Amino acid sequence: MDRSRPALLRRVLVAAVVAVVGTVILIPGSASAAGTGTITGFGGKCVDVSGASTANGTKIQLWTCNGTGAQSWTVGTDGTIRSLGKCLDVSAGSTADGAKVQLWDCNGTGAQQWTATAAQDIVNPQSGKCLDATGVSSADGTALQIWACSGGANQKWTVPGGSTGGGGGGGGGGSFVVSEAQFNQMFPNRNGFYTYAGLTDAMRKYPSFATTGSATVQRQEAAAFLANVAHETGGLVYINEINTANYPHYCDNSQPYGCPAGQAAYYGRGPIQLSWNFNYKAAGDALGVDLLHNPNLVATNSSISWQTGLWYWMTGTGGAGTTSHNAMVNSQGFGVTIRAINSIECNGANPAQVQSRVNSYTNFTGILGVPTGGNLYC
Repeated sequence: MDRSRPALLRRVLVAAVVAVVGTVILIPGSASAAGTGTITGFGGKCVDVSGASTANGTKIQLWTCNGTGAQSWTVGTDGTIRSLGKCLDVSAGSTADGAKVQLWDCNGTGAQQWTATAAQDIVNPQSGKCLDATGVSSADGTALQIWACSGGANQKWTVPGGSTGGGGGGGGGGSFVVSEAQFNQMFPNRNGFYTYAGLTDAMRKYPSFATTGSATVQRQEAAAFLANVAHETGGLVYINEINTANYPHYCDNSQPYGCPAGQAAYYGRGPIQLSWNFNYKAAGDALGVDLLHNPNLVATNSSISWQTGLWYWMTGTGGAGTTSHNAMVNSQGFGVTIRAINSIECNGANPAQVQSRVNSYTNFTGILGVPTGGNLYC
């Protein structure tokens, strides 16, 4: 793991703040549909609007499937799930276990954002928690709530249109140029948190990642991203920054929003070791997730964690003057991605670190059966 990251991340990631803040605009009523139909869950029951009522606060429950409009849901590409002209909503925007799920006027808040994953979870990114059948019951009238994701059968759902990244559009997912077997070959000792499903779900936020250019270019970009991630995390082993002594140093109190999660809450997490309060805010604003108040989502929600890595890959320029994505799709070479992510290593300052990244890239392109291309070093 790169011990120079604490000083680096302020230099490298701060440039992305201005470029990213404010780019996510959710307009109530503007969702296009990823799919419309029933949402089925525990016991084969359907997600149902109690009494087919359209009143704000109406209970959302399990009920025997009956084909009525109260059981017809539209999964929007903006991350909403709608029925009867209103949105699936977490009461009062709560992030607590047991918070009620209800019907409410669509308003574009995080309480109405949902990610239906390839693992059949329906996650509220604001809380990082899963749609859950209360009491592990499948009885008619069982209320739905949010609860810490457990993988239990009462948290598994089949949605119309399949999994969706909640605002990222199409692409990614099952069409990733790296198969799950190849991913496992690349990371034989990875932490179970860094799931393949989490990565492919996160890709829906950035549909041009590893889908741009020729088949060779797509594989080279995937290999380059994963090689840099491998270096940052010790082969997808580390979730949190190892050096806990650095934790209190990532709060920039000059920012008007301060550090609401605490002075020591913004240490490195995830595949790029996201650090500093301003970077958590910028990434969260871009992804539609409140990471400033809930930074630990990067260490507890695999999809969100991967999303932060892709956010920087697709938007951060560091010392390169271009993004890592653009560098790969425009044949500028792997070395430019190193400069975008950690320019301090370049120009002979830390050749061992650069070589580590290049070695991973060379290994991964070999697994994917494509040449490395030129300009490997920075």
